[in-house]
Amino acid sequence: MAKTTTKIFWVFIHLAYLFDLLHTGNASKQTLEFHEVISRWRDTMILPSEDAIMEIKGFRTFVWTAVSYQLKDRLKLSPSASQFVSSVALFPWSIKPLYGILSDCIPIRGRKRIPYLVVASILSLFPWLILGLTTSLMDSKAHLMIFLTVQNLGSAIADVVVDAMIAEAVRFERAAFAGDLQSLSWFAMAFGGICGSLLGGYALTNLAINQIFLLFSLLPSIQLLSCGLVKESPLGGRILPESSNSGNSHISKGDGDVLDEDISVSERSSISSSKKRKKSRMNKKKKKTVIASISQGSEKDGSLALQWFLTLKMATYSLCSVFRQPIILRPMAWFFLAHVSIPNLSTVMFYYQTEFLNLEASFLGTVRVVGWLGLMFGTFAYNHYLKKMRLRTILMLAHVGFSFMNLLNIALVARTNVAFGISDKIMVLCGSAFHDAIHQFKFMPFLILSGRLCPPGIEGTLFALFMSINNFGATMGSFMGAGLASVLNISSGSFDNLLLGIAIQVLCTFIPIAFLFLIPKEATGLST
Repeated sequence: MAKTTTKIFWVFIHLAYLFDLLHTGNASKQTLEFHEVISRWRDTMILPSEDAIMEIKGFRTFVWTAVSYQLKDRLKLSPSASQFVSSVALFPWSIKPLYGILSDCIPIRGRKRIPYLVVASILSLFPWLILGLTTSLMDSKAHLMIFLTVQNLGSAIADVVVDAMIAEAVRFERAAFAGDLQSLSWFAMAFGGICGSLLGGYALTNLAINQIFLLFSLLPSIQLLSCGLVKESPLGGRILPESSNSGNSHISKGDGDVLDEDISVSERSSISSSKKRKKSRMNKKKKKTVIASISQGSEKDGSLALQWFLTLKMATYSLCSVFRQPIILRPMAWFFLAHVSIPNLSTVMFYYQTEFLNLEASFLGTVRVVGWLGLMFGTFAYNHYLKKMRLRTILMLAHVGFSFMNLLNIALVARTNVAFGISDKIMVLCGSAFHDAIHQFKFMPFLILSGRLCPPGIEGTLFALFMSINNFGATMGSFMGAGLASVLNISSGSFDNLLLGIAIQVLCTFIPIAFLFLIPKEATGLST
């Protein structure tokens, strides 16, 4: 699948090149440069490896549809219990900065990325294999929750490593191409999501759930094999043209100090004293040799563990000092509040759609495809019509839109649509498309603000922290939804109070609007 997507994107690059050539008679410099950069990334296997991981991330809908049915049909869990299990299993996505700091500060065998990607692939692979081969573990709520949590841990680590690989590749080339490579990542994830949604419903109709787990394990296996194709030199340096001459590998602290990215705290002090003693002999060509000798000396002195501890301490301190700045803390607090204050009833609605409305798995797969298409439409509409608006206005409109979408759920549960001759399937399809499109109106400002607030040098780790806050808020929103469903006694086959639950959800949708003062007043949807 990764190879297919890479080829499709490569066709688009060639078409853009030819169109530029035919339109102007001479391909623009930026088109030629991006064409050349993508060629080099493809040759070093960065592009296919990144494609594979992002497609697997999107294709997860294939197997998580089966997980939802396992919790509902085999384990006979209530909607609140099922949502609780899913929320716990997704928690590893809320601590992504921890993985980024570990991979940055503690190299394995002199490398920062590929060893962690191998570990992540193993953690993603074996839970599905074990669950697929041992059906007794699938039928235990505790065991299933543990294995799903481990699998999400591997997926989250792989996601962080891929983000770091993209950041490094862009830094070695030109920062102007960061958006182009991120667009490729979104394209790969959307492609995987559509394929996973289409095949997930069909697989549930024709295969057992343990067979679906085994089938999905092929993708982490491919991801694991692709790790051996990516070239990485020691100390985290990517094998890319002129990488040794890059002068931008610095991390800036919140107080303006500059730290070298590939050298730990103890190494920096040793290098400083070495420069004083041997200043005449120090130059760029000997930098790598000095780093290697210092590393060996640290190991001989038995201070490697202390060196790692000091590096982790410094990285954590730098991250916290930057995050405490009001210009960063206030917007992130709003996005966290926007998730926590709204109880997520998606699992309850899944139970209602499958048990009360009797919608089949294949149709729900189609619903997810429509949702992915709605997400793409939301991205397109935002980029063409909304990005010049103030973010406060966009976010307010997004939450007003969420309230109207929840009114569709109220009409569905109250059976108002039947009175007007509108089928349940049309209501569910429209609700999914509009909900995901409006969600993108809210998520795009988050991405733009995150990118704008990240100081140069620690973009990757700080962006991972922003995403973790967003993920943790979503997880807490799911816990709130599970708690609300439990309080209202909404259970499998008993949806009498579901209408009240959705009404509460509609009212909670307006809470974040009251705190929009936390978003910068003049900020717009433009990324620059």
